[in-house]
Amino acid sequence: MPGTNQFGRDRALPCLRNSRMNIREFIGFGGVVLTADVYGNEDHPCVVLLPSLTQTRKLWGSAAKALAQAGRYVISLDLRGHGCSDSPKDCNYSLEAFMGDLVAVLSQLESRPVLVGSNFGGWIGLAAIGNTSAPIATGLVLTNLPSEFQTLNNEGIAKTVSERASSDDFEQNLFSGGFDFIELQNKLEPAAKNLKLPTLLVRGIDSQISSSGATQRFADLIPQAEISEIEGAGHYVAFDKGDEFSALVLEFLENHVPHQPPQYVSGSDSRILRDAMGCFATGITVVTTLDEVETPIGLTVNSFSSVSLDPPLVSICLGNHVGSLDVFRAQKSFAINVLNTGQQSISNLFSSKGVDRFAGIDWSTWEQNVPIIEGSLASFECIKKDMIIQGDHTIFIGEVVRAKFEPHRDPLLYLGGKYRRLHFG
Repeated sequence: MPGTNQFGRDRALPCLRNSRMNIREFIGFGGVVLTADVYGNEDHPCVVLLPSLTQTRKLWGSAAKALAQAGRYVISLDLRGHGCSDSPKDCNYSLEAFMGDLVAVLSQLESRPVLVGSNFGGWIGLAAIGNTSAPIATGLVLTNLPSEFQTLNNEGIAKTVSERASSDDFEQNLFSGGFDFIELQNKLEPAAKNLKLPTLLVRGIDSQISSSGATQRFADLIPQAEISEIEGAGHYVAFDKGDEFSALVLEFLENHVPHQPPQYVSGSDSRILRDAMGCFATGITVVTTLDEVETPIGLTVNSFSSVSLDPPLVSICLGNHVGSLDVFRAQKSFAINVLNTGQQSISNLFSSKGVDRFAGIDWSTWEQNVPIIEGSLASFECIKKDMIIQGDHTIFIGEVVRAKFEPHRDPLLYLGGKYRRLHFG
């Protein structure tokens, strides 16, 4: 029945969605309703807690309260068919469904959270985040990464999990629903290599599932990984030593997603100001011209802006350290090529050193004889009207004499030091 618990161990706990408890519901994969307890102020940085298979959100109660008291907005979620979340009518318990649930929940949040997962919950989270191109989280905490699955078949893994769960129907329900442990195992390594966010791996020293060597090998795959081990904790390290685990998570959060947002004041670290500026999403352009012997020159620039429609003026900013700056200062014309979402390779090419940036790409010229990159989202041919040196940049003001654009394409975006794409919700 929807709303009943197939795999969890707290069947006696009422699923009162309209009670005075702070409960939030999400629509998961295939329309399944997923239930979560929420703690703290929703304006604070968000943390999503995921239980393992056979566990429910109630196990996270102490950790959730501690995180909320430390200034976090905490969402403690029941997996499909667990606790108060719905059991799918089609009995779909495939890995795709669990991953789809998580992506759906994160897309319904007001901000990108740090995901904290216990065992299978975390591994499913890793598979989902590491196989999603869009940034849907800001950090990841995993426990007891598996080392023994490579030598087990699906039946052996399920038997191990079901023994730990003391659930007679767990294995049958999960297999009939299509969950494939080997598929999950196969997704973990490529997902780890694709992670681009801070990750904490926590291992219980007494765990019979995870070894120290396997944890280190996994950490080596993740660019921003840290490892912590807790003595006296085993398979369920997040709950065996709950206070120590919560302290590790809080330290990780404060190091990577601090409660108080970073602040720049005059004279402080310029990197903070750069990161603040990076909160403004921009398009990406390639600015081009020809040098005195008509060799094409170009570089990637995201400081492009419309200045005026009457007359039609635009501006670009080039750093005073740019090697081709003198060429742009000397020439009377330049072009601005706004890149589309399929031209990320061109952006990388024109920001690389020691390569022929125009080799292998299609370009042409118009009346002003400056390079126009074919297939761009938009191109503007400009006559230089003014040049202003301010700080460590030179501002070029250009009058647009010709422009064309392709409205059926989408822009390539840049935000927070990373490429982005439009998301249509």
